[in-house]
Amino acid sequence: MLAFLIFPSHTSAHCDTLDGPVVSAARKSLDRDNISYVLIWVKPENEDELKKAFKRVKGKKRLAKTKEEKEKAEMEFFELLVRIHREGEGVAYEGIKPAGSIEPEIALADKAIESGKLDKVLAKISSDKSKEISRHLFHHLKERAKYEVNDLVSGRKYIEAYVRFIHTVEKAIKDLEASERAHHH
Repeated sequence: MLAFLIFPSHTSAHCDTLDGPVVSAARKSLDRDNISYVLIWVKPENEDELKKAFKRVKGKKRLAKTKEEKEKAEMEFFELLVRIHREGEGVAYEGIKPAGSIEPEIALADKAIESGKLDKVLAKISSDKSKEISRHLFHHLKERAKYEVNDLVSGRKYIEAYVRFIHTVEKAIKDLEASERAHHH
């Protein structure tokens, strides 16, 4: 069970939503003209493709005459980035989902990361073992969060810890909810 919680095989994603962390990183990269914010979300072998796309989108935005043209250029970049990220996780790319389509369990885990407080997450998990694993992964994630933006190796270690924490929390909460539904029937 421990391996199943730490390495969940099938989970939802929020990296493929317009308000998810991957697209947010892409927006930050474009705003700050620094591709390092997105390179940590992909494997090293995909860097060149993403760097070329980054240059293309910047050029298209510069030449754009309307807000719609700029947004279209950005969306092309978002789609490429999310596709590469998803494929790197071994998951099929199914397009970018609208903002607000993040699972509540994942949103709760993200809020815990932002606030630095795990209490609300732990309150949703019944298993002591799952709570222990979530605490461990949360502390590991916090340790990894202290990296310099252009340090891609450390940034990727943070993303790995982030994904592991998010998916573990999601699975632990969903397993409890499924168990409760089965118990009530």
